[in-house]
Amino acid sequence: MQLKRCMFSTMCLPSRLLLFVAAASLAARSNAGDARQGRIDRHALVTRHHPVLRHFDVENPLSVGNGEFAFTADATGLQTFAESFANTIPLGTLSHWGWHSFPNPEGWSIERFKFNEFEVNGRKVGYADIPGNRRTPEINWLRGNPHRLHLGRIGFALTRADGQPAATNDLTEIEQQLDLWTGWLLSRFKLDGERIEVQTICHPTMDALGVRVKSALLKTGRVRIEMRFPYGTGATTTADWTKPDAHQTEFTQTGADQARFVRWLDNDSYHVAASWKDAKLTQAGKHQFVLTPTAEADSLEFERTRTASREHWERFWRNGGAIDLSGSSDPRWRELERRIVLSQYLTAIQCAGSFPPQETGLTYNSWEGKFHLEMHWWHAAHFALWSRLPLLEKSLSYYQAILPRAQATAKRQGYAGARWPKMTDPSGAESPSSVGPFLIWQQPHPIFYAELVYRERGDRKTLEQSKEVVFASAEFLAAYAEWDEATTRYVLGPALQCAQEIFPKDQTLNPTYELIYWRWGLETAQRWRERLGLARVEKWDRVLRDLAQPPVAEGKYLFAETAKDTYSHKRWLDDHPSVTGAFGILPGSGVDRETMRGTFDWVWNNWNWPDTWGWDYPMVAMCAARLGEPERAVDALLLDTPKNHYRPNGHNHQRPGLTVYLPGNGGLLYAVAMMAAGWDGAPKKHAPGFPDDGRWVVRWENLRPAP
Repeated sequence: MQLKRCMFSTMCLPSRLLLFVAAASLAARSNAGDARQGRIDRHALVTRHHPVLRHFDVENPLSVGNGEFAFTADATGLQTFAESFANTIPLGTLSHWGWHSFPNPEGWSIERFKFNEFEVNGRKVGYADIPGNRRTPEINWLRGNPHRLHLGRIGFALTRADGQPAATNDLTEIEQQLDLWTGWLLSRFKLDGERIEVQTICHPTMDALGVRVKSALLKTGRVRIEMRFPYGTGATTTADWTKPDAHQTEFTQTGADQARFVRWLDNDSYHVAASWKDAKLTQAGKHQFVLTPTAEADSLEFERTRTASREHWERFWRNGGAIDLSGSSDPRWRELERRIVLSQYLTAIQCAGSFPPQETGLTYNSWEGKFHLEMHWWHAAHFALWSRLPLLEKSLSYYQAILPRAQATAKRQGYAGARWPKMTDPSGAESPSSVGPFLIWQQPHPIFYAELVYRERGDRKTLEQSKEVVFASAEFLAAYAEWDEATTRYVLGPALQCAQEIFPKDQTLNPTYELIYWRWGLETAQRWRERLGLARVEKWDRVLRDLAQPPVAEGKYLFAETAKDTYSHKRWLDDHPSVTGAFGILPGSGVDRETMRGTFDWVWNNWNWPDTWGWDYPMVAMCAARLGEPERAVDALLLDTPKNHYRPNGHNHQRPGLTVYLPGNGGLLYAVAMMAAGWDGAPKKHAPGFPDDGRWVVRWENLRPAP
């Protein structure tokens, strides 16, 4: 079956979705480096971490994908029993081009929103705030639209010998393996003692899903493939199956083995062209279609998809970076290596598309189906260090595309440059929130991405391509820093929300991490001007010269200048220990090493670790590495705390409702690459971020040092 040319008219984002199905009766049936010469046996490294499931596990569905499109399956290799996953990891078919919006008869838009005004240096600045966090219909619509759409459920219709539909407990002898080296999901199980084998494969360059089924039950019609199309929702399930009258599916059979579907969801639509061989497609419901094989068949399209997948993933694993820890005597080596390998796979299929991903990637919806730009760094910056820069570059054009809107936001608030949104969508529109519109640590991110690209490319073309975004970002950084006449310095805030999202936005002044990031961003933007032969911007230099110093008390950095009781009040020990990011994520321009050491020691011994998030552990590990504390760097990556657990499928679990958290996976990859390959100014020794006491043997290839 072939599904193609899907487009959501509102977003104008064309793409192709293809499904190839082959069915047949079941029949009985490297150029790896030489480790002795120091080269890593990459095949052995990857294949020892294949996820394998031997029971119906609702906590660990497995996915195939290509960065733009992903399909998540249960033990049958398809989405046969999707209802069983509603409270764990919902099974979805998601893409970067598939978005849906509910009707908007009131004409709500962020431009027409009634902004809440805050006093900033003697003037009023409007923010898309939610006072008292009271949600109105307008706020709910703006937050929830557009949202990613579940494109369609593809599962089996399995029938027991007694004619009843099969349930999960009817499946026996389950064995499912995700072959990371080829990208093939291989599923085996029995129904009434009869074996069923399924291969599920995603094409690496087309949004194509290939499925091959082998079973004697195909001949009797007890194994069929069912497609169902849902309505949209911003909820975690990504699909609403309760509103069949809210959308339409027009079905036209265009030939003996071809059909066309036109899908209408309010003002959005997409088209599906289907083709098959030796099977019959029938409509079983308003949005439900069943494919019944009528003879044994093989599909050339499936074979092409399988070959393309194998070749793609072999190139991926052989050509990118690699870290082999198998020579280590520390018993934790295997778990750390497992997390590293699986995180490479998951971020490649979930976080390497044309838009920044949501925290749950292309698995299911989080935060009403929007993505968060402060998290883009954690999802994708690591690609540059792992010699997979093109996977980062795919999404960087997004900033150029939304630049006019970001500039309009800055202008409305009285600032120069571009103010990047926090919770947003392909249009770049802000979402109302009591937190998001006040967040500022995403503002230097585009400069960081551009610098990562330049560190590898090093050419004028890179400078020219990114200069507009870099300079617009820097213009905002300089404009946002307000001159405080009383203290004769430039300050940040209020109003602002810092990365540690627990401080009152109308009071917070000069958070340490943001101050250091502001300085780094402006210094880097000035270097870009010099590389281009342009004069330095005097305003930027003035802000750099007179920007407030990071606040210090008792020999340690305060989380913010207004958090005077940082080290005496437990209320500040929740959420992200972002102060460590100033000398971890960042190289620490303006950071005093010994003051940060005292800060790190205190955080390490006192923080409320169960209240942290998945990316906090690699952030702390990076700080430890830069401080020359490699033992604690490794300990941070493997800290035994609820939000630092990685499931058998590789996902970083956080809490109910957020059972997938890809910033943890991406942060882990950035941290371990830095710990292995080093960073600017790192000690001149092998793997400077790992202990050198003999317990850790770190072999790495094709990694790049961090800034």
